[in-house]
Amino acid sequence: METGIATTPFGRRPMSLALLAAQNDSHEIPDGRAVDKWQAYRDLCEGKSVVGIGDRALAVLAALLSFYPDDELSEENGLVVFPSNRQLILRAHGMSEPTLRRHLAALVANGLVIRRDSPNGKRYARKGRGGAFEEAFGFSLAPMLARAGEFSEAAERVRAGNRAQKLMRERITLHRRDISKLIEAAVEEDVPGDWGGIWRRFRAVVDAIPRRAAVADLEPIVGDLAAIREEVDILLNSHMNVEDSIGNDDRNERQYSDSNTNSPIEFEPALEKSGARAEPRREPQEPTKGYPLGFVLKACPEIIDYAVDGIASWRDLMAVAAQVRGYLGVSPSAYEDACHVMGPENAAIAVACILQRAQHINSAGGYLRALTEKARAGEFTVGPMLMAAFKANGSTARMAG
Repeated sequence: METGIATTPFGRRPMSLALLAAQNDSHEIPDGRAVDKWQAYRDLCEGKSVVGIGDRALAVLAALLSFYPDDELSEENGLVVFPSNRQLILRAHGMSEPTLRRHLAALVANGLVIRRDSPNGKRYARKGRGGAFEEAFGFSLAPMLARAGEFSEAAERVRAGNRAQKLMRERITLHRRDISKLIEAAVEEDVPGDWGGIWRRFRAVVDAIPRRAAVADLEPIVGDLAAIREEVDILLNSHMNVEDSIGNDDRNERQYSDSNTNSPIEFEPALEKSGARAEPRREPQEPTKGYPLGFVLKACPEIIDYAVDGIASWRDLMAVAAQVRGYLGVSPSAYEDACHVMGPENAAIAVACILQRAQHINSAGGYLRALTEKARAGEFTVGPMLMAAFKANGSTARMAG
């Protein structure tokens, strides 16, 4: 049980303001609060890079938690454990006593446990007449109870970062494969262009990719590869347009109308079909107001994983979409153009839909530019794209159920 006495360390161990702050935080635990000790420990292990604690110290913390008799930490059951160093060594996989002392000090310094030293520095508990513990001296686990929410948020931050890093790595792999094969095809078929210069720039970017890198390090690499991929696409498309002349546009339109499943990119038609031919260039669309934010999130739930604080408004969605576009390899200019033509809300919806189908889209940047041009010509709205995502997500949920 918490006694509030012997808060200063025994012997030569110094007192500090950080230790005092940790003790004060442990005194502000709301009445009746309880958390699963192993869930809090798992969250701490997952978010250890955010909290700033090492693996060996976590092993010692697990040993301390194993001496707590209940699965739930609560002040009602007391929060002080008092194992001897010998007992801790046995449960900490036999580490040496100097190592144990060092990691116990690290736990205290990081505010994960608090020393409750007795007058003589020994760890023990004193029982009352009824057999219940009246006073206990050892290590208080109160910080694990007080900071459980912090550990959960740290774990979520790490998970979101891992998801973002995985997506960035996937986009890098796809860009590397596509650029390499497209340049080889262009050289073999004598397509005009500075393919040697493009190849050298491509290899310079690839050779600079580190083996281990954070998301912030990978984002500019994805942007550089996306820019090279976009340049390659422009050269190849220009050559194909010259070769196929005007009939190529008509042929592409027929293939699109026939829903050719062999096309690497599928574009959604406008929600309302009209017999009148659209003007070649239109003013930017007004933001779509016909779809509630909740409907968008149900259709595209993947984007929620990238929002640390959740998505509660259209502003939140647009902010997360602006971040996700970098993970997808969409250049800032492509996203800015989409926001200008479609409107920021519609552009955010388009990015959410692209993220939902990221595994089926070779070039997210090229896909968004194509949608932007169709929207500029009045041939695209986000409605059908959103409905298709909603139907696909709904069918997946039903199959999972």
